[in-house]
Amino acid sequence: MDDKKVRVRYAPSPTGFLHIGNAQSALFNYLFARHFNGTMVLRIEDTDTKRNVKDGEESQRENLHWLGIDWDEGPNKPNPKYAPYRQSERNKQGIYHKYIQELLDKGLAYKDYSTEEELAEMRERQRANNEAPHYDGRWYGKSEEEQKAAEAKGLKPTIRFHFPKNHDYEWDDIARGHVSFNSDNLGGDFIIEKSDGMPTYNFAVVVDDHTMDITHVLRGADHISNTPKQIAIYEALGWEHPTFCHIPLIFNPKTRKKLSKRDKDTLQFISEYKKHGYLHEAIFNFIAFLGWSPVGEREIYSKDELIKVYDPNRMSKAPAYFDQKKLDWMNAQYIKSMSVDELTDRTMELVKEGETEEAKRLQSIPEDQLKDLIMKTIHVHQRDVNKLLEVIEYVWSYYNVLDENFNYDLIKDNEDFANADVLAVLTGLKEKLENGADDYSQAIKEVGKAIGIKGRGLYFPLNLAFTGSTSAPQIYEIMDIYSRDTDIELLDRMIKALQD
Repeated sequence: MDDKKVRVRYAPSPTGFLHIGNAQSALFNYLFARHFNGTMVLRIEDTDTKRNVKDGEESQRENLHWLGIDWDEGPNKPNPKYAPYRQSERNKQGIYHKYIQELLDKGLAYKDYSTEEELAEMRERQRANNEAPHYDGRWYGKSEEEQKAAEAKGLKPTIRFHFPKNHDYEWDDIARGHVSFNSDNLGGDFIIEKSDGMPTYNFAVVVDDHTMDITHVLRGADHISNTPKQIAIYEALGWEHPTFCHIPLIFNPKTRKKLSKRDKDTLQFISEYKKHGYLHEAIFNFIAFLGWSPVGEREIYSKDELIKVYDPNRMSKAPAYFDQKKLDWMNAQYIKSMSVDELTDRTMELVKEGETEEAKRLQSIPEDQLKDLIMKTIHVHQRDVNKLLEVIEYVWSYYNVLDENFNYDLIKDNEDFANADVLAVLTGLKEKLENGADDYSQAIKEVGKAIGIKGRGLYFPLNLAFTGSTSAPQIYEIMDIYSRDTDIELLDRMIKALQD
């Protein structure tokens, strides 16, 4: 890394909420900035006003914060030297048009009065001739009289950048190595200002990155085809372009194509991971391994550890495949290592936010009772859940246990168990509880010893009595989740079912 202070940027469009692919770009910019003691800039590219969605920018900010990604400059942290940070505001200040005019004055850009119908006809003709789609340069070099004649017809021009013939645009990409495009293969002269005066992405991003002193641009590999156009603008304005790093795209392992919003088997937005009870620490860790890896086989890293070991030269060229099983495993590791108190607080927060049906139905439980239920449930299931939504589901099943209809035929028709022995276990424990036993583990052992039954013969019927399942975690811990009256009621139900 040279002596120039590192400045990177994450520049989302508020046309949607924070997607896993956006989060990947933001995270690598964040790691780069923090590792090299640089500056992270949040810039909002909101020039596509027709596609901007309500709360799109707010969603980006909130979900970045939830992930643990912060920034040093942005709309809420302006540096007077570089503000404003929204392209719509920068456009109102005339920042872009100043450089548009410079290119027009140099003859490196020109006005194009082609109508949509004419452009559609041109593309149709190219398809019929099996030509790659491209703008044919029909308005390049037109006289001022011809332009005035077009304007007299009420036509509003776009501004196009003019490519020099047979010119190579090259750069050394941190992730991809040396990359080169020839100007003759880039689709012809491209629009840099729309007819409504709004700059296009490929122009505005160059002006913003240059005037904000951005030194490194880390973004998805789907932007590679944009980069030669942007380098062309840099060269035309006499500017040095930043160092580029095109991050591997995230692929669906089933389709082996770029992860799409149509992939219903994968959560798409960071807000979805949050409401399903994934921990932000685990999501941060998981995304860091999508297209990058540290030295060694270790996979669990804290944010601070990732900042320390981050090496941009270890970015992958190959696509990053989204591994749901690995994410669930990783989230489970974080759950196992977290305190019960912390997990309880986070689960309570999910319930209060009520973003899922599972969470909403717990909101009717008094808060003190709910917190106690959650804490006891986590104590039992911390070792076997992958996400906090599963904790919420367990809590509801325990809270609602007396409304469940257990299938006692699982043991009634089982030749491995004598009906008399099962009843002895159930009635023996019921008597212990009615007599005030509060050490449930000890009570179960005493019942087994008294009637000479242990292991599966002792615990199989108790699992069924208290959970409706033939397998469960430590059953005495589940008994502790219920009230004593509920424990007795569940035992009594099974006893009556077996006696019928």
